Amino acid sequence: MSQESNVVVDHGQSSWSDLWTKEDYWAIWLGFFIIAAAFFLYLNFSPVGEFKEKIAKENALMETEAARAPFKTIAWYKAADAKKKLKASGSHVGKVVKYWTSKPASWKLSNPLDTFIMSKERADELNAKATPKYEEAKAKEVATFAAAEAAEAAAAGAVFQDATLNEDAKAKIGEWRAAHSKASKAKSKTAHKPYNHIPSLLGLCVGLALFFSIGIKFMGKDTFGFMKGFVFVFGVSVLAYIMGGMPFSKQYGIGAEAWGVALGMLIANTVGTPNFAKKGCEVEYYIKTGLVLLGAEVMFNKIVAIGVPGIFVAWVVTPIVLISTFIFGQKVLKIPSKTLNITISADMSVCGTSAAIATAAACRAKKEELTLSVGLSLVFTAIMMIAMPAFIKAVGIPEILGGAWMGGTIDATGAVAAAGAFLGEKALYVAATIKMIQNVLIGVTAFGVAVYWCTKVECEAGKTVGWMEIWHRFPKFVLGFLAASVLFSIVDGSLGHDMGYSLLDQGVIRGFTRLFRGWFFALSFAAIGLATNFRELAHYFKGGKPLILYVCGQSLNLVLTLTMAYIMFYLVFPEITAQI
Repeated sequence: MSQESNVVVDHGQSSWSDLWTKEDYWAIWLGFFIIAAAFFLYLNFSPVGEFKEKIAKENALMETEAARAPFKTIAWYKAADAKKKLKASGSHVGKVVKYWTSKPASWKLSNPLDTFIMSKERADELNAKATPKYEEAKAKEVATFAAAEAAEAAAAGAVFQDATLNEDAKAKIGEWRAAHSKASKAKSKTAHKPYNHIPSLLGLCVGLALFFSIGIKFMGKDTFGFMKGFVFVFGVSVLAYIMGGMPFSKQYGIGAEAWGVALGMLIANTVGTPNFAKKGCEVEYYIKTGLVLLGAEVMFNKIVAIGVPGIFVAWVVTPIVLISTFIFGQKVLKIPSKTLNITISADMSVCGTSAAIATAAACRAKKEELTLSVGLSLVFTAIMMIAMPAFIKAVGIPEILGGAWMGGTIDATGAVAAAGAFLGEKALYVAATIKMIQNVLIGVTAFGVAVYWCTKVECEAGKTVGWMEIWHRFPKFVLGFLAASVLFSIVDGSLGHDMGYSLLDQGVIRGFTRLFRGWFFALSFAAIGLATNFRELAHYFKGGKPLILYVCGQSLNLVLTLTMAYIMFYLVFPEITAQI
């Protein structure tokens, strides 16, 4: 990535040794090792038979209720709640994995020790403090449930033939569900338990150092030097998680990723990154492995579930914005570096840092250019995560439209989920699904950029660039991302919706692959900061062109995404919107 972007490199013929000596392939091997371990643990040590029995029982009840009433009854919702409680991550193996991959906990400024250790006395204190709010929320839930029960009984007394009674029952049940959701959230704050994360963090540090050092060894790098540097990078990542767990950070959406870059840069540009730590700053190695795991979360059945509207928002607007922003940067702003231009364009239009990494690899952008793109993305993600839900509520944009808008424009998947949750469950579902659909474009974008760079940007007059050169340029880890997506889509389809939720989504993914992905991303952002020197970035900001490019591109993205979402969800396919 440090090579000059205007130099065409003659790679020669690839060899089988690339499979165990190149970083991209090691990202795939390590990513699939984690995936294989997750499948082995959760499919062999989870109560699969018990899940199937309970799911069959609740589904039978839900079918009976659906046939009995023209709306979702109280019994229907209770059955649905019972199915949602079936989570493989709650099994013994899930709890063990969660402990050994745990990150520092959230904390109050009055007690920073909560990040690592919580005594029984402290847990009891926090639970007691949260109990009054829970009791208040529970009381409202009980009251709304009684009203819903009475309204449903009245509708049932009329054999569900009275439209007025049916609508009244539906409204009262809706109020109960809202109160139930609030009571559940309040209850979670009364469930603090004693913990000690220090042993698990130390164990995780050693485990990940050994894990990544396997590839380092085969790539011919200094294995022992890497392990020493890794400890330092891991320490910065832990500190970033601690800062991200502050009330201030949670309020303004400043996550561990942003803190990792900021803390790393602070160290690098003040006391300086220690020489021994630099060997642990394997930015792309960490994030490419994490991106392979991200593929596990992109499943085709979820793409189909939201239908054509979501696909149009994610797959039509995104390439238009990406190409328009690149042309704008070259023709209007006249940004000298095409690699910087395309990396920022992909970062802003596709899905943030994930797309930036893949694009930077495809066009061989400089490390400093990737860092600049990631930095802009993190800053604007934090701003949009707070500003967009507030704006949507202030002007009264419908929840589904707001979710689609945020899903197509906010860069980071985690930020999209947080912003969607602020609006409501429907907004969260639509936003997260559209962002997941958009993530599919990581591979498409990387391939497109590789082809364009080989055939247009770096081609010499009269010279034909073959497919082998494009293959060499194409970031191979994207194949791992796509393979993981296909694998998980097939498995999810074979398990069925309910078992897929219990074993795959709430087990293999949330109870394993996503936990490791979070750590790998945190390591990469900390490494980016530690390897960044402000003096090296200064000339890229000349005239403020990168910032102008990002602001103008994101403005176009916001307008086109909102327009497309409105047309598709409310004018062309209103029946799909009504079913969400």
